[in-house]
Amino acid sequence: MTHIVDRFLKYVSFDTQSDELTNLTPSTPGQMIFARYLEKELKELGLEDITLDDNGYLMATLPSNIDCEVPTVGFIAHLDTSPDMSGRNVRPRIVRDYDGGDIVLNADQGVILSPEQFPELLHYCGQNLIVTDGTTLLGADDKAGIAEIVSAVEFLKEHPEVKHGRIRIAFNPDEEIGQGAHKFDVARFGADWGYTMDGGEIGELEFENFNAAVARVTFRGRNVHPGYAKHKMINSMRIANQFVIMLPRWETPEHTEDYEGFYHLISVSGTVEETVLTYIVRDHDRDRFERRKKELEHLTRKINNEFPDCASIEIKDQYYNMREKIEPVMHVVEIAEQAMKNADVTPVVVPIRGGTDGAQLSFKGLPCPNIFAGGLNFHGRYEFLPIPSMEKAMQVIVEIARLVAGKK
Repeated sequence: MTHIVDRFLKYVSFDTQSDELTNLTPSTPGQMIFARYLEKELKELGLEDITLDDNGYLMATLPSNIDCEVPTVGFIAHLDTSPDMSGRNVRPRIVRDYDGGDIVLNADQGVILSPEQFPELLHYCGQNLIVTDGTTLLGADDKAGIAEIVSAVEFLKEHPEVKHGRIRIAFNPDEEIGQGAHKFDVARFGADWGYTMDGGEIGELEFENFNAAVARVTFRGRNVHPGYAKHKMINSMRIANQFVIMLPRWETPEHTEDYEGFYHLISVSGTVEETVLTYIVRDHDRDRFERRKKELEHLTRKINNEFPDCASIEIKDQYYNMREKIEPVMHVVEIAEQAMKNADVTPVVVPIRGGTDGAQLSFKGLPCPNIFAGGLNFHGRYEFLPIPSMEKAMQVIVEIARLVAGKK
């Protein structure tokens, strides 16, 4: 198991932060550099049908070692790390036999990973944890997933006594900016179904996620010298503020959990002349999701009734709940559940309060639930990865391959 740790520590040395502003695929050059490194590694492992396209999508095959025809299963992880925090010069370290106390990540900056703020740490007492130095994210999202997949296929290559069918693996760019599945060639991948190794805490198994949209509401005002503005000035920022408080106060991320949806104001930019509000809209239920979008349009019309032609709205759907595509093929979830039990992992079936490449892939014809990669506190300096969780995720992949081999 030292191989998987060394592999992960090597992977996080690559700076693969994605950037939605470049309009490129991959959105940053570091992702392609990492993909080329992985391509070389997969060749050295003896995998077949290895392809890396110009958009940074890397695919490979582990051939079947049985005579009969069984389904082809795929395993997928993403190359990029979140733009929320720097992924450059990541300096991970291993905390051995975690004792349940505070972990000083960076003494100079006073950065402490404490169970007072992160009580989930106490679930991992006695385990070895990989942590950051407090100045960057770690990159377990999703380099842990990549390390688990590569280590699993390496194990299967080295242990032919473990029977498996044809296995496809893929590593894609730009998941963190919502574009990971946009140019994913499902037909070329050629799997009957797949699993993204992109979940969090050990045991997580997810086959439903938010329906998602982004809404941009633009308010146009009229700027006049404030000393002579009576009955003339229209301050777009004040009207935008009026719009904000018209939305339900408690239907925001900080007040919701489980299956509860929300409106989330993610950016505000404005002057007297023009203000733009950007929201993300989320709900697991498709009907409620559609009603949320209609409510935003309704409030825009209300603003225009008071301030004619002041407001306009643009709403764009981002992805949908993959549950509707997974339910007809629930055996793919049942196999993952059994694989976890075989690896002495208790399955925790939960809805994703976010998105996943698996959702878009499911709607493109590749049913694709999400399995834990083991990390916690993604996208920030407090990210950590329990090493036993990463090892268990690798074992789950091996068990899925073994179980699928039994399906004639």
